[in-house]
Amino acid sequence: MHVRDGGRCVRCNTPSGLTIHHRVNRGMGGAREEWINQPQNLLLVCTTCNSWFEDHPRESYSHGWKVRRPMLPGEMTVRYPGGAQFALHPDGSRSRVIAGPETEIILPRDNTTLRIWKESEQ
Repeated sequence: MHVRDGGRCVRCNTPSGLTIHHRVNRGMGGAREEWINQPQNLLLVCTTCNSWFEDHPRESYSHGWKVRRPMLPGEMTVRYPGGAQFALHPDGSRSRVIAGPETEIILPRDNTTLRIWKESEQ
């Protein structure tokens, strides 16, 4: 995660106070899913933003910093600083995704279907 995310928080871009964040929560007592601790479910974030995700669930889910079950983390892009959207892969890499509102695309890499939602501007 450190290399993929450039040694910076994926939300605020700080290089300080970093920790690993699970996009899909592990739950009480951990989780049995093999992907729960794989790179597509993990983000490098600062401790401030890690707490912010819990206090701001709507924004966290809409930007892919958190993912609701039953969706899998590899099916939801992540918003990085500056607004770029990336698909995260099990091998620890990421791919930039460019799409419009409410778009569904299929990645040629592994036929994964990604759902991308952008908040409507009001």
